[in-house]
Amino acid sequence: MENPAFVGDTENQLKERGKGHEGISSSQSVRGRGSSLPRSESQAEGKCTSVEGGGPTTNDAINLERRVGLLSGVALIVGTMIGSGIFVSPKGLLERTGSVALSLIVWASCGILSLLGALCYVELGCMIPSSGAEHTYFMTAFGHLPAFLFAWVSIILLKPAMLAIICLSFSKYLVEAFATNCEPPLMAIQLLGALTIVLITFINSYSVNLATKVQNIFTAAKLLAILIIVIGGVVKLAQGNTQYLATGFKGSTSSLGDIATAFYSGLWAYDGWNNLNYVTEELKKPYTNLPRAIIIGLPLVTVCYLLVNVSYLAVMSQEELLASETVAVTFGNRVLGWAAFLMPLAVTLSTFGAANGTAFTSGRLCFVAAREGHMVDVLSYVHAKKLTPSPALLFNASIALLMVIPSDIGSLIDFFSFTAWIFYGGAMAALIIMRYTMKDAPRPYKVPIFIPILVLIISVYLVVGPIIDSPQIEYLYASLFIVAGLFFYFPFVYMKKSIPGMGHLTTFFQLLLQVVPTNTMPDA
Repeated sequence: MENPAFVGDTENQLKERGKGHEGISSSQSVRGRGSSLPRSESQAEGKCTSVEGGGPTTNDAINLERRVGLLSGVALIVGTMIGSGIFVSPKGLLERTGSVALSLIVWASCGILSLLGALCYVELGCMIPSSGAEHTYFMTAFGHLPAFLFAWVSIILLKPAMLAIICLSFSKYLVEAFATNCEPPLMAIQLLGALTIVLITFINSYSVNLATKVQNIFTAAKLLAILIIVIGGVVKLAQGNTQYLATGFKGSTSSLGDIATAFYSGLWAYDGWNNLNYVTEELKKPYTNLPRAIIIGLPLVTVCYLLVNVSYLAVMSQEELLASETVAVTFGNRVLGWAAFLMPLAVTLSTFGAANGTAFTSGRLCFVAAREGHMVDVLSYVHAKKLTPSPALLFNASIALLMVIPSDIGSLIDFFSFTAWIFYGGAMAALIIMRYTMKDAPRPYKVPIFIPILVLIISVYLVVGPIIDSPQIEYLYASLFIVAGLFFYFPFVYMKKSIPGMGHLTTFFQLLLQVVPTNTMPDA
């Protein structure tokens, strides 16, 4: 629904609105539960009324519309889960488990764990139908500090890292398709990855409908790629190629730390099961479509992953799979013959769709955190005509571009998984706590209490196990980065300090990006 108060505004009109918004005090703001980091000078003084002052009116209300249906919701979950992981992670997971049978068990266990976690998120999303996922749940259960630390780590580190990993995987497969006789230059991979981030950010900033259509199309393409791999594997198994699968548990690791890091590789491939909770405010009929999308999406992905791994092992030995940098391409060369070019093409389509879905949800987390006062105000603004959170999307892309430079995918995955499961465990703790602190809250969907307890215990193991068994410098960096958030929280959020000139900078970006503040959450 386009807002007549903003659509078609001239630059001068937007400037006047920007000046008005610059003076919001925390008591005047509709979100009003926190101070932005950092706040403008005039905001700190609470000088004048604004678009938000006094609460929204009919002509005032501008927000993100509900434009994500069930099909798009399933595509968002499946499309972000099936990305680079199934084409990159099999090597790392098999290497860490040491055997074919144990690797398949870990793949299945990762799917079950993801489904259990997703069911808990269904309860949280239906009970608190606001976007932002963990940030919103931490705010409700624990208050500002844990929510801010989650936003700090996720917005500055986790979400941009995820986008960078997927885009690097995309560019690696695409460049290798044109460099068959030599190792592709690293700079070419980095440059293409950076251009991919820019393109995806443009798509998501330009139109929500365009972004969801891209997601639907590329999800269909990646499911077709999965089908090609599965059919090829079935044919090979029917021809009697079972010798590699028959090795069973031979060579299995006995190290708990190795098993935990193997879960990191597997869970990276499954990551994305909580993405629909980041866009709950834009989901049509959230109480119905959220659980349906989870129940359809998670089992579908788990079955696909197991069948794909069996297909790989029907064609390649354990040693050959470990030696291959591009497992799916090696599979295509051995099975598809003249049509082998379809496999790198399918992988690039898959990773592009995953990157698109990641950017879509990452922008919403940044948008919600800024709306709660945990990031600069301009990140909570939306485009006056397109109604997309373009400042938040641009901010996420800017950090992802910096993360493309190191281009070490393996280290990024370990770093991401370690930190992410700290917060997944926190979400389980939030659900358990709210069962007692919010007993009377309406819960359209309710999971048995043992499920969040089990997921919480497993998340603790995934965080603590690798530190005890095989500590890595990435774990220390992640822990220090979380603690570093305290140095920003206390002065800018808790004490509500401001940086001189922030109001003028906010107005500049408002005029440059043609964005306006939001007021309310759309009705379900």
